[in-house]
Amino acid sequence: QVQLVESGGDLVQAGGSLRLSCAASGSSFSINAMGWYRQAPGKQRELVASIISGGMTNYADSVKGRFTIARDNAKNTVYLQMNSLKPEDTAVYYCYVNMVYVGRPLSKWGQGTQVTVSS
Repeated sequence: QVQLVESGGDLVQAGGSLRLSCAASGSSFSINAMGWYRQAPGKQRELVASIISGGMTNYADSVKGRFTIARDNAKNTVYLQMNSLKPEDTAVYYCYVNMVYVGRPLSKWGQGTQVTVSS
């Protein structure tokens, strides 16, 4: 089995920063892509940022220039550095991993971590 463990969510004032982490653990898997979604109350889950094996990144327009996604392949960990946070960034943030597990494609989601930005 492959497990994802997220950390880093917190309450922060507008303009502040947070770094989220998501570590994948287990065996017999190789990661193709990692990323982050978020879901605010009453809204649909939306893609925040993603990074693929070659290092190419993709960001939602709303976070470009403020958020940075990075990946540590040796640790099977993805990070989301969030700067200049705004109240509208308040949401539960979920990491996801697209991988090959025992020869088959598999997608896994983290448990979610709450980010609250106060004005």
